[in-house]
Amino acid sequence: MLIIGAKGFAKEVLEILHQNGETENLCFYDDINADVPEKLYDIFPVLKSLEEAKKYFKNIDCHFTLGIGNPELRFKLFQKFTGLGGTFISTVSQNAEIGHFGIQIAEGCNILAGVKVSNDVTIGVGTMIYYNSVITHDVTIGKFCEISPDVKLLGRCKIEDFVKIGSGAVILPDVRIGKFAIVAAGSVVRNNVPTSVMVAGIPAQIKKMLKI
Repeated sequence: MLIIGAKGFAKEVLEILHQNGETENLCFYDDINADVPEKLYDIFPVLKSLEEAKKYFKNIDCHFTLGIGNPELRFKLFQKFTGLGGTFISTVSQNAEIGHFGIQIAEGCNILAGVKVSNDVTIGVGTMIYYNSVITHDVTIGKFCEISPDVKLLGRCKIEDFVKIGSGAVILPDVRIGKFAIVAAGSVVRNNVPTSVMVAGIPAQIKKMLKI
């Protein structure tokens, strides 16, 4: 497995893989930060060029996951590393509680410890769900979304692609959050949110339009 990134969120992904016993041939990738060591924690090699990554996929392990948090950047990296021959796969903590009926988790998702996912939930490609978030029945989450810690997504709400939801936010039942929207931390969203806006507050209101 190759984790793209070697700081911040990459360390969260490492812990998932460690707890799941999936660290054989594990490497990281970082061609940006000069202060990243050759081996993270003196154990895991850090690849620093696309050529090294291509050789890793061909000769050692074709699987990769993303250890970087920004949804738009995650999408670009997904495209880049699949283009090198990598296979995008999910990392799901064994300490997450995932329902057994009607669950669809697409490739490349990162689901951390303490997350609770009910039945009839769909999670799109490349979405990340942080610690202790709760996703109740019949919720749909699009691709490359970022769900921060302690978020609550309640029954039948729909989160479209590239949405960012801040820590502690609550999305009430049947609410739709449009593409590229940002929900500020601690917000309570009771009405639909259009595409490319930032909302905040209790109840959440539109604070500004966003440029894509």
